[in-house]
Amino acid sequence: MSINDPRWGNQGNDDDKRGDKGRGDNQGPPDLEDVWRDFNQRLSGIFGNRNRGGGGGGGSGRGGGPQLPQFTFRQFGGGIGALIALLAAVWLGSGFYTVDANERGVVLRFGKLIETTEPGLRWRFPAPIERHEIVDLTGVRTVEVGYRGAERNKVLREALMLTEDANIINIQFAVQYILKSPEDYLFNNRHPDDTVIQAAETAMREIVGKNRMDFVLYEGREEMAATSQQMMQAILDRYQTGIQISRVTMQNAQPPEQVQAAFDDAVKAGQDRERLRNEGEAYRNDIVPRARGTAARLLEEANAYRERVVANAEGEASRFVQVYEEFSRAPEVTRERMYLDTVQQVLSSTSKVMIDASNGGNLLLMPLDRLLAGGASGAAEDKTPQPQSSIPSMPLRGELPIDPRDRDMMRSRDFGGR
Repeated sequence: MSINDPRWGNQGNDDDKRGDKGRGDNQGPPDLEDVWRDFNQRLSGIFGNRNRGGGGGGGSGRGGGPQLPQFTFRQFGGGIGALIALLAAVWLGSGFYTVDANERGVVLRFGKLIETTEPGLRWRFPAPIERHEIVDLTGVRTVEVGYRGAERNKVLREALMLTEDANIINIQFAVQYILKSPEDYLFNNRHPDDTVIQAAETAMREIVGKNRMDFVLYEGREEMAATSQQMMQAILDRYQTGIQISRVTMQNAQPPEQVQAAFDDAVKAGQDRERLRNEGEAYRNDIVPRARGTAARLLEEANAYRERVVANAEGEASRFVQVYEEFSRAPEVTRERMYLDTVQQVLSSTSKVMIDASNGGNLLLMPLDRLLAGGASGAAEDKTPQPQSSIPSMPLRGELPIDPRDRDMMRSRDFGGR
């Protein structure tokens, strides 16, 4: 061995330093087999199966203790291939997904819409190439405007609205909606619930601003809900949100708490006004028909009186014409007849007649009532003798009493009988 031999001076330590075997024979880079063998040794040392003799690498395969199985590099390369194949199978299997009957699947390839899948078992390229979104179309979603969770949890920024007659009211309502287009719902909305809330608030404020407070608080709730639903749907369709409004429910509508007492007083005053108005209407409904009936009765009576007066006038005129015709034929007879009728009419309304005697100018009294009473009693058939009553006379100017047998008296009696 020459001096230049790298093993010179180390002959005595060859047996103690087995670990340096192979250095002197090969000055090039270590072989892969040696590296793999060293790796196995180190692995054996970790698990407590290191060689007790502390020998070099040359004696590791002949040690006294059990050794781990020694794998070659080719065996290790085959295991990596199987592992890669297994991972590829798992990766490809992650592309399967299931879509329920009430859902639709939206497939995205690098964020771009590719297709919308129907219900069933579907497959897509696994991530990160493709991914999918499951959208429930029939599920009812609810948003609340003016409150959250319960009516007492008010959101005044949304609830306070101004009416046409410049009154502030507090309105709380809920909006239920479903989806009609999964593509529009996913790609045209960043926050769908906020979009629905803003559309609902916009529609309701427009409706409240066009109506008076009494209409909003009382009789107009159903109409407001229907109108706001149509307006909300028009707004959402204009923005292509893919949302379908299914129902709008009015939860509460009242004035703010700060003016609740004054509003109650105003409501009571309005109720009193309606009550008094109804009482006035009832009184009018009672009086007006009566007045109309009375007016109709008076009108009919006036018409009857007019007809009667006209008929009497026509009759008198006709009678006068007939009398005139008879008077034209015999004036004296007609004149006497008229005189007698007039005297008869005058004397029929008195019970005593004063007669002027033609011979002496004395006035005689004729008691017609007594004469008529005496004649009626004499004509009655009564067997009881009646006392003969003398006709009293009232002498005037000191003359003698009236003689019943006087011819003038009889003539007056005849005239009275006619």
